Amino acid sequence: MNGVSSPGVSTICRLRHSSERIVIVEVQASDRVAANRVARAIAARIAAGNHPFIHDIVPAMTTVGVHYDPHRVDVGSSGKLPYQVVEGLLEQLIDDNSAGSTDMGHVIDIPVCYGGEYGPDLAEVARSCGLSVDDVVKLHSGELVDVMMIGFAPGHPYIGLLDQKLAPPRRATPRTAVPPGSVGLANRQSVIYPVTLPGGWNLIGRTPLRMFDPSRADPCLLQAGDKIRFVSIGPAEFDALNQDAGAAR
Repeated sequence: MNGVSSPGVSTICRLRHSSERIVIVEVQASDRVAANRVARAIAARIAAGNHPFIHDIVPAMTTVGVHYDPHRVDVGSSGKLPYQVVEGLLEQLIDDNSAGSTDMGHVIDIPVCYGGEYGPDLAEVARSCGLSVDDVVKLHSGELVDVMMIGFAPGHPYIGLLDQKLAPPRRATPRTAVPPGSVGLANRQSVIYPVTLPGGWNLIGRTPLRMFDPSRADPCLLQAGDKIRFVSIGPAEFDALNQDAGAAR
């Protein structure tokens, strides 16, 4: 079906039934950022409806998983099955032109100490991209970018899209343990490891900020829809901020 649109970008949304309790909204567009923003806008509109039969809404990169309880769907005298009622509701939300817009989340600066022990792959990334190390840092920290989704692990953000020059592939051999706070780069996207995890992203730096802390009121520092700016800092400032973050726990 034709769906919501983003200015200057053609967007198509389709519904796919994953089970008798899950409908997936798939957003297709030539621009991944636009598709991601439309998916987040649809997820927000579904949540705003407070429908009692919908118990979970899971936005991902270009999809939204809608989990519902068919026994709580009011079919009335329509003769429709529960999935048809849910499908009709989602079609209305998708066809609503206002679903193509989404409010900007928080704007957050993320301090990053690039290179050295904090970013062991920075020099290799620069070589593979045909850039100097300084150019990689400038491009990576040069503009606001979207937190496109949280996934893989609690508080683990997928961030993009970065400059077209920052498109190295992932490492051929993943690491078995990546330290928390590590900033990874691959294919015009970055991630920030919230805890020690395995991973194959190129490590170009590390932030002292805690991406995930279960003791906080909101355990995840970032949310899908936030805008972030990477800010280059030196090792001394990293150590100071890291100590402050540790003392605050």
